[in-house]
Amino acid sequence: MNDHEWLAERFEENRSHLRAVAYRMLGSLSEADDAVQEAWLRLSRSGADEVENLGGWLTTVVGRVCLDHLRMRKARREDPLDVHVPEPLVSRPDALDPEHEALLADSVGLALLVVLETLTPVERLAFVLHDMFAVPFDEVAPLVDRTPAAARQLASRARRRVQGAAPAPDTDLARQREVVDAFLAASRGGDFEGLLAVLDPEVVLRADAGGAPDGLSKLVRGARAVVEQALTFSRFAPFARPALVNGTPGLVTAQGGQPLSVLGFTIAHGKIVEINILADLARLSRLDLSILDD
Repeated sequence: MNDHEWLAERFEENRSHLRAVAYRMLGSLSEADDAVQEAWLRLSRSGADEVENLGGWLTTVVGRVCLDHLRMRKARREDPLDVHVPEPLVSRPDALDPEHEALLADSVGLALLVVLETLTPVERLAFVLHDMFAVPFDEVAPLVDRTPAAARQLASRARRRVQGAAPAPDTDLARQREVVDAFLAASRGGDFEGLLAVLDPEVVLRADAGGAPDGLSKLVRGARAVVEQALTFSRFAPFARPALVNGTPGLVTAQGGQPLSVLGFTIAHGKIVEINILADLARLSRLDLSILDD
């Protein structure tokens, strides 16, 4: 085995971990794969002769690549941040795809990714690397051009925002599926009271239609306002099918083989507290939904 083959083998051993880091940083599997590929290019150019901890080195390289990407994304973003829904990981309703299972080992739900989108790029990097992957602040600090103490403060500030905004979901998947099924049945039947029964009074609905005409992307708060939006969904409800969305029960709607939306639900205390809908056709086209085909 030559040096290049040895390096490639070591890199493959770390690929799943690096994709998990990048997905939490970017909220997009396609962009995460690009970041991982960039890390490989940097490794293959520089070699690893003086690298003692290759996994740690690669993690920080991916973190730096993602940080640059987030900064560029923030500079060019025109859509309101409060209606941005990250790209979900969609699996069959009965079991996670093995690839997705590795990416979601820490139960990274869609609601958490939405909150991570509200952090500044440096806050997100400090939180993801330290809190999710135990990277020491001494190694995080150079990436964000801060002292270790300042990097710790970034992560602490991010942690408070995440804990205050990301609802803690129920863990019983069977019960969650019952709630989502009840939501779908009530939507199909135009059942106003049935929808109210499964929604938390303070439920939030976030619909991201990307570059579609004004009014399709929206943020709606409160059960009655969300019910009105859910009833507009009723015409698409016949095309909805169950799926796992970032590891929890959700829905995918498609018509004529064309995906229309992915709905992720956060359920706490038996009620839906958050609904995140990706209806951006451009980004939906990048998702691999073939796993749902019969």
